Amino acid sequence: MTVTATVYLTALAVRADEQLFGYVKGSETLPKGASEIYQWITYRADKGAGHYEAIDWKTEFEYGVSDRFSASLALKSLSIDTRGLLVDGYVPGDKKFGFRFSGFEAGLKYSFLQPAKDPIGLAMYWSFDYDMLDPHSGQDKDTLSAEMQLLAQKYFLDGRLIWVGNIGYEATYAKRAEIANLPVGFDWPTDPEMELELKFGTGLSYRFVQNWYIGAEALYETEFETEVGQERWTWFAGPSLHYGGKRWWATLAYFAQLAGGGEQHPAQDDFNLHLIEKTKYEIRLKVGLNF
Repeated sequence: MTVTATVYLTALAVRADEQLFGYVKGSETLPKGASEIYQWITYRADKGAGHYEAIDWKTEFEYGVSDRFSASLALKSLSIDTRGLLVDGYVPGDKKFGFRFSGFEAGLKYSFLQPAKDPIGLAMYWSFDYDMLDPHSGQDKDTLSAEMQLLAQKYFLDGRLIWVGNIGYEATYAKRAEIANLPVGFDWPTDPEMELELKFGTGLSYRFVQNWYIGAEALYETEFETEVGQERWTWFAGPSLHYGGKRWWATLAYFAQLAGGGEQHPAQDDFNLHLIEKTKYEIRLKVGLNF
């Protein structure tokens, strides 16, 4: 059997668009007529002061329009618990609530080259988001975002080792709602804001036994805002563990902030990190069911 045929058959075992990583994306799309439901749960914690926990919940449906083109739609909700933390413009005080509907997301993915058949896989990914809750504070905030990413993917070692690389940007329009009884001198701007985020990510995943993959991924993000220029930058990295069965798959990822900068809040305990919009670490579980 040729190397190309071996890689192709190995790739079939990793079902198209099965997500080996928690944060970076592969270039595979669903086959024509195939459908998949994903459940994402992301736990975010620790802003270096007070108490901060948030859970993002996303339920996504994806459909293969053709062998190269997939479309998806997702509903999102948010749970938050923050106490003893004040951050100008972001966290105006204590807030705690269970899961609340927070927005929706639509995505499109087109594959130019397929990693199982071509020397390298290459795809474009577009997403459009609307959020009605601020993910940092849980306060009312209207946010519209448009994202575009270039996704690359390549198989090595007859398909046992998989590399992915992402380059992308996101444009965001945001407007906070007014809040009554703010702390004296607290800054809570309600004028519309425009933001541009750039991101670069990469990951490696290795199949160590049948159906099981262990991997590592890293992501750099930087954001530019209307009035302040470069508002923040962060490096996150961490391990991932993936199981892929015949009808379902699951990925567990731990993501730690290694370094960050830009705007910081004065109470944070580590000034080598950005802890206004980001946390010290995240844990993400993704489960997919194909039918």
